[in-house]
This record gives sequence, C-alpha cells and structure tokens, in this order.
Amino acid sequence: MKKSFISEFKEREYFNQCTNSDELDNLMNNKKINAYIGFDCTAQSLHVGSLLQIMCLRMLQKYGHRPIVLLGGGTTMIGDPSGKEETRKILSTKEINKNIKNIKKVFDIFLDKKNIKTKPIFVNNLKWLGKLNYIKFLREIGKHFTINKMLSFDSVKLRLDREQSLSYMEFNYMILQAYDFLELNKKNTCVLQIGGSDQWGNIVNGVDLIKRNSGEQVFGLTTPLITLASGAKMGKTEKGAVWLDKNLLSPYDYWQFWRNTDDRDVIKFLKMFTDKDISEIEIIKNKNINELKILLANETTSMLHGKVAAKKAAETAEKTFGAGSFGDDLPVIKIKRNQLNIGMNIIDVVIMSNLLKSKSEARRAIKNLGIKINNNTVDNDNSNITIDDFKDDILKLSHGKKNHVLFKIIN
Repeated sequence: MKKSFISEFKEREYFNQCTNSDELDNLMNNKKINAYIGFDCTAQSLHVGSLLQIMCLRMLQKYGHRPIVLLGGGTTMIGDPSGKEETRKILSTKEINKNIKNIKKVFDIFLDKKNIKTKPIFVNNLKWLGKLNYIKFLREIGKHFTINKMLSFDSVKLRLDREQSLSYMEFNYMILQAYDFLELNKKNTCVLQIGGSDQWGNIVNGVDLIKRNSGEQVFGLTTPLITLASGAKMGKTEKGAVWLDKNLLSPYDYWQFWRNTDDRDVIKFLKMFTDKDISEIEIIKNKNINELKILLANETTSMLHGKVAAKKAAETAEKTFGAGSFGDDLPVIKIKRNQLNIGMNIIDVVIMSNLLKSKSEARRAIKNLGIKINNNTVDNDNSNITIDDFKDDILKLSHGKKNHVLFKIIN
C-alpha cells in the first residue's frame, strides 16, 4: 500500500491535531496542494526548536506539494504571546529585516529549490499587514472574532490565569495570523497551515475566517511541542540555543549536541529529524545505543552542514575523546585565540582547568604521568600548549581516567 503524507506524518510522530485528517488525507492523495508554516523573525537565526517545522516543509516537497514559508515581518512587530510569560522585546524594522535575510539562508539549505513544482514560496506578511486600514480591517475581519472565544485560547488564558500582563497589541496577534491564512488562501491558493500545538487556536481561527469569508474548506495541522526525556525544552541547553547557523554554532558543536542525546530520545529523533526511512529505523532500533547516537549526529549534521563537515566532526570527537566516549556533558573552558599565539605553559593550563588546585600538585601529577592532552600523556612540566594542540578549536585535558575538561577557542 502506497504511503501517504498523513500516514508518514503520523509514523514520524509529527502528528498532534488536525481539523479533519481524513478529508485532508484524501485531498493530498488526489491533488498537489500549497501549505504554509509561519516563522516569526525574533532572532538572527532559527534554532533546533524550529527544526521539526522545517522537516514538515521537507516532507511536503517529498510528496510533491509546495511549501510556503511565511517570514513574519509584520507579526514579529507584534509578538506571539503563545507560550510566553511576558511581552516579547519589540524589534525595529531594520533588526527584523536583517533577521529575515539570515533566517532565509536556513531554508535555502534544507529545502529543494530545483523542482519548479515544489520550489518553496517565500512571503513576508508585512507586505499586506503593513498596508491595513484599521477601520476597514475591524469592519471586514474583526467582526468575525468574539472576545469570549479569544479569551478561551491558551495563549491568552494562561497569561490571564497567572495574572501576567497581556498587551492589547499581543491580543491582536491571533487575528493577524488568521488574516495571514486568508491572504495566502486568496493569493497563493494555500489550503493548509501547519504549526506547533501551541498554535492550534490561531490556526483554527484562520480556518474559520476563510470559511466565513469565502465558504472554502481549508485545513489546520499541528505538531507536538518537543520536550527532551529530561524534561528540558528542545533547542535550549545550559550553554545556550542550538542555532542552525554555523556562524553562531560550529558544525562540531551541532554534531556534539545530537551525539549527546538522551538514550530515551534517540529513536524518536531519528524518526523526526532525519530522512531515514521508518522501516530502516525499525530494523536498526535495537543496535548499540552509542552507534545510533553517532548515526543521529552524522545524519542531522550532514543535512545542515554537509557530509564533509559531519565526517570531520565525528573524526575530531573520536580522536579527542577516544572510541565510545564523546565528551558527554564535560565542563567547557573558553580560551581566547590570542592567548595561544605564544603558547601557554602546561602547568598554567592545568590550574586554569581547576582539575588541580596548586602548581605543585600539577607538577606531581605530570611527573606521575597522570596528565593527558587529547589522550596523549604529558611528561614534561615545561611544555607549552599551542594552537596546534587544538582540533577544530577543541582540546581535552585529563587528570587520571575520570577527570576531564574541554578547552574551546573563542576569537
């Protein structure tokens, strides 16, 4: 039996809710459609918290449908209150335009631009939101929204229940998102909006608005919000956001993020964030967990940074940490590149690492062959550490078998 978009959407655990999944499945099996996902441009790049939505756009192309990428130049000025405990920082038009330009580069990597039938359509909602006549908008669009219903949506209700302020500006966000869907339906024959589960209320508003406006049947589809097995939010780590931009996060650090995936999340993430066929994942799912983590890291890094960068990251990790150990959660000390121009004495480096407290302890450890650099024993306490000792700007310092620290070069 031929696999459908919706069936694979469910197999990969992308599916959360749909306004009418059977009807949408039937439509997508018999006709190629245009579908959109919106991205507000509040930062200079997207991070892995947005990766699931990007994978949905890739899947649309896989099944011959055309994705519309809405970059919210207009809605970013307002700020989506969904899941937020306070009002977002208001950005200038110049900042938003710069973010849009950078974010578009991410989609240029992940989406196929060669097939004219599935080539992504990029739109900026400032094009229509920036021209709205307020009185006309209230009369033609605002009349379809009741305050009673708007107050019932989680994005509003949670803030009010917690007695956290919600500005009138933010309160309007859901109307503007619904209007986006209406505009895309009129101008780009868009019949499907996909978003995270926190967008369900906004998406349903758009479906209802189009039905009231033209009587046309359109659809809403949401994905689950991804949390790690540890309970942490996807895309955030103690060291900061996991950016989809090598200028903000190196290919090596990106590879390492996926390599350090919790055992309980590995199979789920292979389904969600790689192009591996589901049947193949089922066959390999009982393999050694570290092999599966390396596979996940290689696949995800290849997709974003290319196979060469992924291979280099894997080789660097193995050389630095040794087979079977890839530096999971090791402390990281940042060191400036210019500090290494003339070299740093190994004793000073050991003290900087906090592995030992005094220079006499460090000298004694070196004399007893207890200090290693990248798994190589240090036998001279007068030796210097230079930039040549770093692999992809990473160096591992070890004291004994269990105490390790990473040094990372920053410019």
